[in-house]
Amino acid sequence: MHSDPNLKLAQEQVGGALNGKVHSPVVRAFFDETTFTASFVVHDPALKRAAIIDSVLDFDQPSGRTSTKSADQIIDYVGAEDLQVDWLLETHAHADHLSAAPYLQEKLGGKLAIGRDILTVQETFGKVFNEGTEFARDGSQFDHLFDDGDRMEIGEIPFTALHVPGHTPADMAYIIGDAAFVGDTMFMPDYGTARADFPGGNARVLFRSIRRLMELPPQTRVFLCHDYKAAGRDEFVWETTIGAQRTANVHVHEGVTEDEFVTMREQRDATLGMPRLILPSIQINMRGGHLPEPEANGTRYLKLPVNAL
Repeated sequence: MHSDPNLKLAQEQVGGALNGKVHSPVVRAFFDETTFTASFVVHDPALKRAAIIDSVLDFDQPSGRTSTKSADQIIDYVGAEDLQVDWLLETHAHADHLSAAPYLQEKLGGKLAIGRDILTVQETFGKVFNEGTEFARDGSQFDHLFDDGDRMEIGEIPFTALHVPGHTPADMAYIIGDAAFVGDTMFMPDYGTARADFPGGNARVLFRSIRRLMELPPQTRVFLCHDYKAAGRDEFVWETTIGAQRTANVHVHEGVTEDEFVTMREQRDATLGMPRLILPSIQINMRGGHLPEPEANGTRYLKLPVNAL
């Protein structure tokens, strides 16, 4: 394997947490069964500093109404634990749920962040939705854009941002202490991996990103953005380990070659329909979770491009 200094930093960071040199983060999951999305509050137990990852704004598509029930559960937890939120992290511009990050930021503070390649997503979908010049394609809707290998801290717990494209161009994994938040790159071992057929997605790139993540120590805790209950499993689950992914992931366990994975992934993706909320989700999430500006009558509108995808 070629030298990967940013991965090495993440490996050393996980090792430090596993060896007790730094605190392991406390992780609390909030699962939205409507969109099958797991959101997380991650915090340093000593200093009570926290990050919120991949939050959900409830959206009823037939009526066009939003609500904050899911986000309010996070607010209640943050208050009960007396946490100070420093980061609102998005692993990517989700195609299956709306982000509640702006609402949470208003209530709790913190910097809203995503990977720098959100610019690619903004450019691609800005054209799909025929957005005018009023829609900035420079990532300015976010407070911070992560590059591969960026290092930050939550309290005294270090975290490393790793760029893991393939599902979308902008996917990031956040390695916080001994916990890895991998977005939609992988699911539970019995369910496999994410699709790679969205604009800018690439199955070969996804395979390489997953293999990179699998170089983390086997004890690394892995937290997933979604679970859909694999056949034969009755409960939703969103936590596993790198070791379990290496040995048991049905799509990409050790021994599966890149070409085998690409063939499987592309054939499987060709049978999948578009996510139910992809059109509203992308419009809002490429704006950092902000709704489009109101029109002259004071109402906000979402577009529905016909025969465009």
